[in-house]
Amino acid sequence: MGFNGIKAEVNVPGQIPWEIILIYFIAAVLLALYFGKRTGGLKAFTTVDLVYIGIAGAFSVVWEFYIGSFIGRFIPSTPFVSVGFWGRFVIVLIVAALVRKVGTGMLTLFIFSLLSDIFHYGFGGEPMFFIYESLTYGLFVDLMIAATGGHIFNIGKELTGGGTGSATATRLSTVLALIQGAVLGFSWSIPDPIFYSAFFSPFIYGSYVNWSHILFNLVAFIPGDVIIGAIGAILAVRIAKAVGQ
Repeated sequence: MGFNGIKAEVNVPGQIPWEIILIYFIAAVLLALYFGKRTGGLKAFTTVDLVYIGIAGAFSVVWEFYIGSFIGRFIPSTPFVSVGFWGRFVIVLIVAALVRKVGTGMLTLFIFSLLSDIFHYGFGGEPMFFIYESLTYGLFVDLMIAATGGHIFNIGKELTGGGTGSATATRLSTVLALIQGAVLGFSWSIPDPIFYSAFFSPFIYGSYVNWSHILFNLVAFIPGDVIIGAIGAILAVRIAKAVGQ
């Protein structure tokens, strides 16, 4: 018996066991909250924060389904390039740099999923897509915010090295931002092939699991996502500085 188009299949051959997915979600959320509280990244949102998050969620939808989709018409279809997805990724990195509080990623992706359902997909399969978007892509960003104590991409954190504000400190900060962006790019390569194709898709639709296809997509996604993550991190830092952060 299904609900809202969800078949709730948990015994599809090759499917990741639901227990593993559940344990991951619980452990990852608790880890983000724990480190966020311990390092200072867990704080209440202000009205300005919520405005940033709302705009980011809305513009992510505009980019992925309209602007990115239009640009993608002029690019050969390939798993190695995803203009719409990359645009959403960069937008989320920017809002993470502006807000820098645990929950930013999850809330932004929740709004993205909500607006995607309203303007593009419809609400069939919900609430599974809310869970998928928020607790994979969004949570990965929040884990980075928590791990850096609310100083993702080293924004608001002074580094020493030849003196505060020196060229050495600036270079070190840039390198660390690039590394964090690349790590996020790698993490954003995982949800679609692993979480979605190997669990959510068969869970919702009863579709079969093809691990050869999954592993190919994972390897195909990583290089571009890592590069875009690094570029997005630097862009996010520049925008954050431009608005006085």
